[in-house]
Parts: sequence; structure tokens; C-alpha cells
Amino acid sequence: MEQRILGRTGRNVSTVGLGTWQLGADWGNVDDAQAQELLAASAEAGVTFFDTADVYGDGKSEQAIGKFLKDNQGLDITVATKMGRRMDQKPENYTLANFRQWIDRSRKNLGTDTLDLVQLHCPPTPVYSNAEVYDALDTLVSEGAIRNYGVSVERTDEALEAIRHPGTASIQIILNAFRLKPLDEVLPAAKAAGVGIIARVPLASGLLSGKYSKDTSFADNDHRNYNRDGGSFDVGETFSGVDYALGLKAVAEFEQLVPAGASTAQAAIAWIAAQDGVTSVIPGARSVEQATANAAAATVKIDEEFDGGVRWIYDHYFREAIHPRW
Repeated sequence: MEQRILGRTGRNVSTVGLGTWQLGADWGNVDDAQAQELLAASAEAGVTFFDTADVYGDGKSEQAIGKFLKDNQGLDITVATKMGRRMDQKPENYTLANFRQWIDRSRKNLGTDTLDLVQLHCPPTPVYSNAEVYDALDTLVSEGAIRNYGVSVERTDEALEAIRHPGTASIQIILNAFRLKPLDEVLPAAKAAGVGIIARVPLASGLLSGKYSKDTSFADNDHRNYNRDGGSFDVGETFSGVDYALGLKAVAEFEQLVPAGASTAQAAIAWIAAQDGVTSVIPGARSVEQATANAAAATVKIDEEFDGGVRWIYDHYFREAIHPRW
């Protein structure tokens, strides 16, 4: 699989990575054995980038990755984790002392002395412009607890602020066929600054897999059931914030663009990877088959006609409601 440099980390990572929220919680149940099988299938398919967070299953996702890496020490895998959502979402909680506690826990979970990449996990907006926060992160780098740091954001203005700070190695942002705003300013600014872009929610929480219908149901502990109104966290994380029924109509249009030999999900992932400035796309997977198919999206070619169709769908169905909000 093609490898790209992840911004200021200087590390090569696969164009298609693996998001591991599902190994912890909020997507139904994935047991320990399934988690190890998923990680192995992804690595075998050429994935060299795993993304996790300390709150995914209260550390369960990190622990699964830590076990996999311990059992497969010859693999060159970059792991990005996130921190900041273990306390109330108040700017004053983003301190060096709290960072140390959160990072020590993640290091234990992942079985490493130094974390490859730590990302602030969608903190309150004022955190992105707080110089003391970046000073604290720089301190952790200088002490060897982390190699690099980045941010995960909800909004493009947050990404642009973080890019301004010289220690920011990467930006993780929602980018998919139903969320195009990052193409306007964030991707060009990140490329100019040498900052990596990690594209999350690439399938709009599965909508862009083409496998859902109006009759599809989700488990009670699946955020696609309980967070459709944004009651638990930012609604933009669930189906990219689009109305589910409208999303199904847009997917029907998207499916008409999919090139022969590719699945709807593969085309959706490949389109993101083809955008100038994107480093890695991180779809999740709940089965070995999904993990393998997602990785294979790296070989799908996207032409101008496909790209134009994606932009038409966004303009027709979503721009008015989505573009101003995130």
C-alpha cells in the first residue's frame, strides 16, 4: 500500500489506516478475539496506521492494540491515540498535570514508554488557541513521553487555528463525500504548513457503505441509534450530521458513480485518499472482511467525473445545512 509522510511526525503511514473506536464501544459488541483478528487482517493488508483513543471502551481499544503489538513486535505500525475526554469538557482541565495522567494511562494500555502521536480529542474551542496547552504538549515531547502531538477537531476553524502552532504535527477531521468543507481551506493550509491530515468518519458512520436502508436498525449501545440528535456528543460524528433519510437518497446517487470492480465503501474511501493534502483515511471495521476490503480501497482509481459527481451530490443535498455548521 502507498505510504505517505504524516505531517511533522516524519513517519510513513498507509494511505488507508484503521480507526479502532469499534474495538472499544459505541458500535455494538466486538469481543477480544475479533479485535485481534481485525488488527491482524488490517496489518496483513498493508495498513501501518492505527487510530485509537483513551476513552474508546475506557481503554479497551488501546489495550487491544497494545496486545497485538506485543504479539507482533516485528511490525512497523504507527499508533495515534487521543486524550482529553476523561474529564468534564472545560478549557481549564487541559493542563500539563492532567496530560501526564492521561498519557501515563495510555502508555500502560499500549505497552510503550513513548506514544507515537497523541491528539487532543475534540476539546472545547478555546483550547486550540491556548499557548499554555501547546507549551505543555511540547514539554511532554521534550521529556520523551510522546513523540508528536496533533489535534482532532469538529470544525474547520479549529483546524486552522491548530495549524498555526508550530508543534502541531497532524489534524484529524471529518472528511467524506457528505462533508466537503475541509477542502476549502483546511487541506491547503495543512499542506502549506507540512501538517498531516487524518480523515475520519470516511463512510459517514456507514451510510456510504451502501448497505443501509430505511429499515436498518442499530443496537441500543450503537451511537447511530442513541446519538442521532447529538444528545451524547457532537451530532456531526453520527452520519456526519446529515439527516438519515436524506443521506439514503444521496447514497443512491453516489452508487451511480462507483467504478466497476469497486464497492460503494471502497469508492468513498478512495475518493478521500485522492484529495490533495490527505495523509491517511481511517475507516473502522467490525469484521475481517470489512478490514480487508477497506484496505483494498487504496487501489481504486478516482477520475474527474467521479469527483465532479461527489461535489454535485454535496451541493444538491447537504451544502446548505452542513457547510455553515462545521
